[in-house]
Parts: sequence; C-alpha cells; structure tokens
Amino acid sequence: MTLSASTDVSSTNYWLRVALNVPLRGLFDYRSEQAVAVGQRVIVPFGRRKLIGVVIETPDQPHFPPEQIKAVDQVLDDLPPFSDDWMRLARFAATYYHRSLGEVILPSLPTHLRRVGSYQGKRSGAGPVARYDKRQQAADAKEQEAEQAREAEETTEVKEARAAEKTSGTKEVKGSISDFVKSANVDEAHLNSEQEYAVEQVRESQGFAPFLLYGITGSGKTEVYLRLARHYLALGKQVLFMTPEINLTPQLQLLLHKRFADLAQNQQLAVLHSGLSDGQRLDAWLRTSRGEAKVLLGTRLSIFTPMPDLGLIIVDEEHDASYKQQESLRYSARDLAIWRAHDLKIPVVLGSATPSLETWRHAQRGHYQQLTLSKRARPVSLPSIRLLDIRREKLEQGFSPRLLQAIQERLDKNEQSLIFLNRRGFAPVLRCHSCAWVSRCVRCTTFVVMHQAGSCNYLQCHHCGYQSRVPPACPDCGDQDLQPMGRGTQRVEDFLAQTFPQARVLRIDADSTRRKGQAEALFAKVYSGEVDILVGTQMVAKGHDFANLGLVGILNTDAMLFSQDFRAPERLFAQLVQVAGRAGRHTEAADVLVQTEYPDQAVYQALCQHDYPGFANYALEERKAVGLPPYAYQALLSAQARALKQTLEFLSLARDLPLEQPDNYPSFDAIFIYDPVPLRIVRVANIERAQLLVESANRAALQSFLNQWLPQLEPLAKKTRVRYYLEVDPLEI
Repeated sequence: MTLSASTDVSSTNYWLRVALNVPLRGLFDYRSEQAVAVGQRVIVPFGRRKLIGVVIETPDQPHFPPEQIKAVDQVLDDLPPFSDDWMRLARFAATYYHRSLGEVILPSLPTHLRRVGSYQGKRSGAGPVARYDKRQQAADAKEQEAEQAREAEETTEVKEARAAEKTSGTKEVKGSISDFVKSANVDEAHLNSEQEYAVEQVRESQGFAPFLLYGITGSGKTEVYLRLARHYLALGKQVLFMTPEINLTPQLQLLLHKRFADLAQNQQLAVLHSGLSDGQRLDAWLRTSRGEAKVLLGTRLSIFTPMPDLGLIIVDEEHDASYKQQESLRYSARDLAIWRAHDLKIPVVLGSATPSLETWRHAQRGHYQQLTLSKRARPVSLPSIRLLDIRREKLEQGFSPRLLQAIQERLDKNEQSLIFLNRRGFAPVLRCHSCAWVSRCVRCTTFVVMHQAGSCNYLQCHHCGYQSRVPPACPDCGDQDLQPMGRGTQRVEDFLAQTFPQARVLRIDADSTRRKGQAEALFAKVYSGEVDILVGTQMVAKGHDFANLGLVGILNTDAMLFSQDFRAPERLFAQLVQVAGRAGRHTEAADVLVQTEYPDQAVYQALCQHDYPGFANYALEERKAVGLPPYAYQALLSAQARALKQTLEFLSLARDLPLEQPDNYPSFDAIFIYDPVPLRIVRVANIERAQLLVESANRAALQSFLNQWLPQLEPLAKKTRVRYYLEVDPLEI
C-alpha cells in the first residue's frame, strides 16, 4: 500500500516496508536516505499525521512507482532493532489472530516507544527512562486532573460514597504484604518426592518441552517454580513468570526479591502489568529487553516483551480467562507462551489445580508431559467440602442457619472465615413491589446495581458505567417503598457486621480496591490477623495464602450451572476449587460449605471428592459428543451498530458470502457457520451487538477459510454501517 506524493527520488534511496498501528491490512512503502535495519523504529508521515512504525522488510524495489513513495521523517536511534525471534512472535500473532502486523507490534510496546512526541534522540549518559521522566510527570498530572474532572461530574450521592470508601480504605492498616512476606518462611523449603521429580524433569529437558504441572491447591507449585527459576538463572538465562491478575503480583514480587536476594540486587527482577505508570512500564521493559533484568514477573502483556536470553517460561494458573485479551488484538497469552517456547526451543511450564480442558487433553494425549502434585506441601489435610441443600431451608439474607453457625464456631476458635460471592455492589436490582418496576440501565439491556457507602446509595451499570441516584419513589407508580432484590458483597458485608457485632468484617472486591494501593493494604489486614470475616469476589479466590483461614462459605453459584455458555461448568468448577483451596492451608479440620439447590450436579459431586480428573474426563466426553472445543476450533465474528437490524444484516451477508462464491472457498466443506444471533446483553452504551460463530474440526481449514473470508467483509461493513471484529479461539460465546 502506498501514500502518493510527488517528490524527487535520488538513486541512493533505501526502500522500506513499514508496519503501522492502523486497521489496514498490509505494510506501507517508504524510502530512506540511510540504511535501516529490519526491526528498527521510524517516524513516518501518514495522511496528516506522524506515526511511529517498525521496519519489516527492506526490498530492492518498492511495490509502486518510486516517485509516489514518501520519505521517512526520522530513523529512531534510541533502541537497537528488534530481534529476529521477537519479530517471529509478532508475525505469528498477526497471522493467527488475523490482525495487521502493526496492530500487534506497536500496542505491545511501552507508550513512550510508540508516541512520536516522546522521542528525544540518542544521548550519551542518559537512557530513555531518564529522558522521559519529566514527560511522565506531566502525563501523571494530566491523568490526575482527568480523574478529578470525572468525579466533578458525578452526583452528590456518588461523591459522598467515594469519600466514604476512601476513608474506610487504608487509614487503619497496620503492616503490609511486605511485612507478611518478611515474617513468612521464604527460605527454600524441603521438597517432597513429587516436587523433586517435577523439578528434575524440567531441568533435564532438551529443546522445546511443554509441561503441565497439575497440583492440588496448596501442593507447592510455587516452590517448584522458584527452584526451576534458580536453576535457569544460574545458567545465565532469563525467566518469564506469568500470573493472571495484577493483585497477585505484589506478594510474588516480594517473594522473588527475598528468594533471589543472593544472586544480585533488585535489578534482577522486573514487573510488568497494566497498573504501572508509563514510566514504570518503560523501565521494566528496557531492563528486560537489554538482559539486565533476569526475571520478568508479569500479566498477559508481558508475553510480548523482548528477552534476549529467555530460557524458561512459567504460566501460573494457566486455565485463567484473564490470559485472554478481550479487546483490540484478542490473543491468548498462554497460547503465545507455548508458541514462543516452541520457537526458542525452551521448556514451558503450565501450572494449575484445574487445568483448562484443552491443556488437560493435550496432556492426556501425550503432547504435554504431565507432572502431578497430589498432596499438600505442608502436612495438613485438604479441607472438607460439604454441600448445604437449601431447597427447604429458610435463609436469612441468603445465609442458611448451618453456615451462620459455622461462622460462629470459627470465631470461637479465633479462626478466619471467607464468604465468597462473585457479585459486587449492595443489590443487583431495585424493585417496586406495587407495579413490578425494576431499575434498568438507560443505555444497556441490563439492570443497574444498587451500591451503598455509608448513608449514600447510588445505582451503577457494571457494563457501561452509567450512574444515577436512587429514586425517592417508583418512577412508574410513585410508591416510595422500593426494595433491593438479591444481594451483592456490600449487602453481605453489612449483614455479617450486624449478625456478628464482635467480629471484624472486611470486604475485598473491585469497588473497595478501586484506587492504587488499596488491594495491597486490604490483603495486608487479612494476612496480619486484623480480619475475622472476609467477604470477597473472585479477587480473593486464587493465589493467596491465608494462614488462619478455617472456613470458606460459598453463596449463589447455581446460576452458572444453566448458563448458555458451554464453558460455564468448567469455569464454575475451577472457581470453586480455587476458593476452596484458600481454606486450611496451615491448619487442620478446615471446612468449605457450598449452598446450593442442586446438590446432585456433577460439578458439585466432583468438587466434594476433590476430583478434578473425574470432572475433566466427564466434561470432555460431553464436549466430544457434540463436537465442541477442544474437539473443534472456533472463530467469533462480532458486529456493533446503533441498530440491531444493521448488525444482523451485516452478519447475514457475511454468512452468505461463501454460499454465493463457493469456488473462492476451497476449505468451506470443512466449515460450519451458525446463524447470527444477538448477544445476551444486546445493548451496551446505546450500541447494539450481535455475533456469528464459525466452527471447524480442523484448525488449518478454519484458518484457511478466515484468510479468504475476512478481506471481503470490509465492503459489507461499509454498506451496513457497522463495526466488526474477529476473535479466534473465543472463550465467551
């Protein structure tokens, strides 16, 4: 693709093909008066804009007449060219996920490296971090101003609610996660025979070697990771340690610092996740890409970090859906980790107590070597998991008498309890009993959730962010007796505080940890013993090692049993195993109580037996019978427009393309295309949404079909005035 321009072209020009972060397929031709290496960044004109791009090819001749080719504005010299292996990773991601190469490369870089205004040229004695510090301070100030402006537009009730949350957040915190780690035993623990075998198998592997480290909760997977990391660090290699969520990184970061303090200073470790400032992310990225940082601890975005001496990749909680990006380039960091290990011919360890069914099947077929940790690392038993059949029980604010009694018993023993409810807010809906009015979002086809902070109540949509005050009376009939229906974590917290006035109750969810540092401060309270009853969402369900937790109570999980999403039972089982695994990690006789109206369901029965293999094999047989992943491969085409009619028209036209032009689709016989359907929540922020599922039993056939199909969709999108995107290997349908 070219950009026309009339200019004199000298005979000393070098021709470049450049990747840009624009939603257009292909590369863009430019010329330079100096030689430029593949993988080097350049500033180029693009329409009326100036963009940073990456040189992908240096052909002998351009694809278009030389006089039409524009010159680059500047060749950037603050970084060496990207390595061949890193470029191969980017090319694979672009090809497999069907995005332009520029849409893969540029967004994966720290902001300063892809923003034209940040570049200040090469300077001796001053690295990019030092040069960008003042710019970052200005950017942080702008961000703070923007947040203040957003808060200024909120209702009085919401402002008061936020103020109440601020004052209840961190003022009384004593200690920190750092104190917890310092007081914990972070020296190398004695390995049991299963752990020793796992470490030995990975260390002795040659070339590409994928391992599934399947270990029950509390079995010491982290200790295996640390031993392996030490081994590869001693060989002079770098280690990529991936974790699914930001809130898991602080304790891992401090543990890694403490464990590897003898190897070098803190420069040994870099941390990358989206919660960092631009300057912090740039610093970590640069140290890692130069080989200075030997261990990179990061969330999914870390998979794209250049690592010149990478020798081992660890993907903890490999089953977690957080490894899948849900916007822009919709990639799976776990899958890219496996591809990167294969490309570099190094081992990759996928760890989980509840592996994804795709990973489990790979292990069962011998594609991955399975390493099993079947017992807890400490000499404590697994918690007892019991089902509380609540069909004939009278519940009090969602609690059965047996669960309330169990909480009291743990209080009497000075042990902590965790109440798990994966629904934040006070109540999921506000209802008028006179006319059946319910609180709905004005911009989405969903309910607005009632939130409470102190004496302030407000309604908020968890999909578009819309907020409003709680109406004093029903908007339809005027009845002032509006009642909250259902319960979220805030309502559960209030009820438990009233029921057990002597107990210290704490809530940890997305609302209570909105501001930077709040999550770490609240978890520190739990670790230090300042909390008797913890109420939380999935934020508390994984990775945390609560020393004094004797009881886990699980509320309101039955809805996932009947979800339209075929992956829901798998996600439910993983969620329940993870949260149950927080109990009894240091103490005996821990209990997990699950309230349910469907105690005979296979998910619950397998959970009670701590039987992941039994559940996985049962679920795989179900998937195989109906031809669902991992026995099929899928791609999801989604469309958005102001009117649902537009999205369905676009998807219908897209579905009919191969039927109308069968000769252009040689792999179509192996493809099944479902009818277009609206999403379950059709409208979000006044945008209507629908989707079309494409499926095949053959991955290569699906990829071939997509290569032929996607280039023809743009004219249809313009005709119907829709926006669309494609997701390969979707996790939510």
